[in-house]
Amino acid sequence: MNFTDYSAGFLLGLSLIIAIGSQNAFVLKQGLKREHIFFVCLFCAISDAVLISAGVAGFGAVTAHYPQVVNIAKIAGVVFLLGYGLQSLYASVRLSHALTVDGQVVTSLKKALLLCFGF
Repeated sequence: MNFTDYSAGFLLGLSLIIAIGSQNAFVLKQGLKREHIFFVCLFCAISDAVLISAGVAGFGAVTAHYPQVVNIAKIAGVVFLLGYGLQSLYASVRLSHALTVDGQVVTSLKKALLLCFGF
């Protein structure tokens, strides 16, 4: 491995951390609501570490032997993110345009962690 390999990997990892994606938006929302912050952050950190480790350890080899895994993951990801996006759109149009703490329904820890699992 040379410097360009390390720098490419570093920049890719940095881009994953900096980007505000659906997982980061959810973590921010939970933080603003002050609900299950520690467990949500812990779950996200552990799942990110496991997924990055799986990628480094050779997940590409698995997908080389079983290419349908890639399509299944793509379809599952699209369905989940589309559903979550539509739910958020509905909430923003019908309920409120701002995230407020007062009057919010408390999300159970189980539901919060299942949402994290989906991300």
